[in-house]
Amino acid sequence: MPPVKETAKVGIREFRENLSTYLESPTPVAITRHGATIGIYVPTKPKARQETLEALRVAGEKMRELVAAAGTSEDELVGDFKALRRERRSSKS
Repeated sequence: MPPVKETAKVGIREFRENLSTYLESPTPVAITRHGATIGIYVPTKPKARQETLEALRVAGEKMRELVAAAGTSEDELVGDFKALRRERRSSKS
């Protein structure tokens, strides 16, 4: 049996305001109103369709080919991406 994840406890207003975050999280959420639990959101793990998995596999292979053809590495690409994100964030400030 897999280990049970710790349940997060949030107020109903916070749950509503951050709904998309909670829906994407694998952690169960106890929803409270005035400190009392009024409900529990228990996320389920969606099953990937076989054709989706195959498309991802093909895309991964194509990406590896493109990286190799460019004469770079995945680590270099990740480093470049992080540097660009830092530049964008600092230019917005």
